[in-house]
Amino acid sequence: MCNPHNPIPPKERANHDQEHTFWSRRSFLQALGIAGSGSLMLGGNILSASSPSPLTSAIANAEGDGILILIRLSGGNDGLSTVIPIEQYDSYANARPNIYIPESKIIKLTDEFGIPSYMQALESLWGEGQFKAVHGVGYENQSLSHFTGSDIYANTDLTTTGFNGLNTGWMGRYFENIYPEYLINPPASPAAVQIGNFGNLVFEGEETNYAFVTSNIDQLEEIAESGVQYSMDPQLFGDCMYSDQIRFLRGVANTTYEYSGVIHDAYERGQNEVEYQDNNFARQLALLARLIKGNLGTKVYMISMGGFDTHGNQPLAHERLMTNLSIAINNFYEDLTFTQQDDKVLSMTFSEFGRRIFENGSNGTDHGKAAPTLFFGSGLQGSAFVGEHPSLDSPNNRGNLEYTMDFRDLYATVLAEWLCVPIPLVEQHLLDHPYTPVNLGFNCSGVEFPDIAYDDQPHTPPTSGSDPDPLPTLPDGDPADGIVHMPFYPTESNPHIHLEMPFSAHVDVTLFNILGQKVATLYNEMLMGGSLDINVRDRVPRHLATGKYIYRISVRDQKMAKSLMVS
Repeated sequence: MCNPHNPIPPKERANHDQEHTFWSRRSFLQALGIAGSGSLMLGGNILSASSPSPLTSAIANAEGDGILILIRLSGGNDGLSTVIPIEQYDSYANARPNIYIPESKIIKLTDEFGIPSYMQALESLWGEGQFKAVHGVGYENQSLSHFTGSDIYANTDLTTTGFNGLNTGWMGRYFENIYPEYLINPPASPAAVQIGNFGNLVFEGEETNYAFVTSNIDQLEEIAESGVQYSMDPQLFGDCMYSDQIRFLRGVANTTYEYSGVIHDAYERGQNEVEYQDNNFARQLALLARLIKGNLGTKVYMISMGGFDTHGNQPLAHERLMTNLSIAINNFYEDLTFTQQDDKVLSMTFSEFGRRIFENGSNGTDHGKAAPTLFFGSGLQGSAFVGEHPSLDSPNNRGNLEYTMDFRDLYATVLAEWLCVPIPLVEQHLLDHPYTPVNLGFNCSGVEFPDIAYDDQPHTPPTSGSDPDPLPTLPDGDPADGIVHMPFYPTESNPHIHLEMPFSAHVDVTLFNILGQKVATLYNEMLMGGSLDINVRDRVPRHLATGKYIYRISVRDQKMAKSLMVS
């Protein structure tokens, strides 16, 4: 028997609870049990390593060996229970008479800042130079909405309001540049792996989501152990109206979406050599350690821990959450040292907002603004508190900490200095946000960092790297990724492809169905500089069925794949 999701009528829930149960369009297909990357339906004959273009080669040559792990603290983490400002302790304790952390339960990492004793597992990482905390992270006019705040941290679009905003994420835009042919020629290993957070925009591109997504750690563990993504047990489907369709889609996914087997192979090669705790977050990190040690080849992972919306009974809830996080992070990096990969993995936390300075009447805190971002890994080359901590004595009229560090500057630093993305592309991925790097201990681009306040222990300064290869240019000087512009005409029943060419070149446009089978050659001849409009139906020699198609444009040695709908 099917188990449909029945949203609770809005009248039965307060506005706050409605937001927690909101289903976006992005979540719909995933909720049916057919989640995965947009290349899910491509035939196995097409699924192969992406061939390099000049742009791809430029990025690949610049890339280092760094792996990034994004850790989402879902619900809004309380920064003042994570990093305690000892220098402002009286103001902190007075604002929270029932929930403040006593001085006897604070581990002083410096004279100015400490962490709660329940985060003591991080003390050793601090001593080993593998822990940095950046103060006051946020943005101007910060949203206190779970949904909007999450979207802004994912899409970096500060104009996002309500449920309206840019539908691509900062990492999705990053992967779009690396894999311009992703729809028909994806990489041999998953570009990204994401556990949970269906509907999150981080890896969303214009054409597809670039992450291999599972709904929870149980599902990814099953895939890693068995190499099969979806169970085909008939008892799971029963007599539901759509059971045949769902069974078909799952079967296609199992046979053509080969990343399940790639993940299984890496899982078999890797081994955990540290005993992790038996909780959801620890299991996520344990599995990531095994995949990394098994050389999966994935560059970016995203995991999550929920429960940070601590409006009530915060002391016990936050202690449990941050204890689990601290121990699991410590175990994770200890595990990686066995294969000497700890210096290649950088982890960073993020949350949709912080919490207010003052406690509420339920031994909790309400939605606030700025909060610290935590970084882990020996690639940091030293432990420190970075930036300026917001003043507790000058909050806004709602008791919020004002931000002192734009979160986009941290994203930019991670992209340019850890993943070694050329700075012009970094600014492009962050919607033209000017590049203002933060000295976190790694430096791929060789830029000089601006002076930012530090409170740290002595450590060896980072070694500057060489400048990455510049972006390739076309004869007229335009960047190589700007060769072809392809806006759609609005009529899906008669779709057109429009090209703008700044120079003369041979152009090949090929149409594929969603199984990766060639349908037709839409254009294959020399095109002089100027524009070209292709009527898709006129170019196909037979009837074009309703559905989704993929077209690939080849110009010189560059290729790009896009999708279109025919109705």
